[in-house]
Amino acid sequence: MSKQRHVSETPATQWLRRNGVLFEPHPYDYVDRGGTAESARQLGVSEHIVVKTLVMQDEHNAPLIVLMHGDCSVSTKNLARQIAAKRVEPCTPETAQRHTGYQVGGTSPFGCKRAMPLYVEQTILALPKIYINGGQRGFLVALDPTVLSTSLAAKAVSCAIAAER
Repeated sequence: MSKQRHVSETPATQWLRRNGVLFEPHPYDYVDRGGTAESARQLGVSEHIVVKTLVMQDEHNAPLIVLMHGDCSVSTKNLARQIAAKRVEPCTPETAQRHTGYQVGGTSPFGCKRAMPLYVEQTILALPKIYINGGQRGFLVALDPTVLSTSLAAKAVSCAIAAER
């Protein structure tokens, strides 16, 4: 378990407060390339309830965000089919930062610099609680996943690929 430390306000936490969303802050010690496995380990939770924020783009380079279980990956073919795109691919880290205003490893779907279509793996919405990035590296917020569809208007999709462990 990580010791509690102060985390400065981020655009994500400002957005959450402004929109009346209840959340619990969970700082942890960021490890480069540690991903959701590392944050889940430090916080003592299942990687399945740690949600990653992925910035992708369609064939026209139009950005979109996909929220996925930490222990799964995205089938870009299934996603493209469901959102009527020819193809979907991850953005480069530089492009993702330009669209969101967040550094890769600290990307949150809340308080992005630019409005983008948002998609969430449908099974995430059925969880009682999720841990999702709070707008900086080493900082997750725990909250009710229904916020994703009610406050962010995320559209449910089914494009998860279970990770092989």
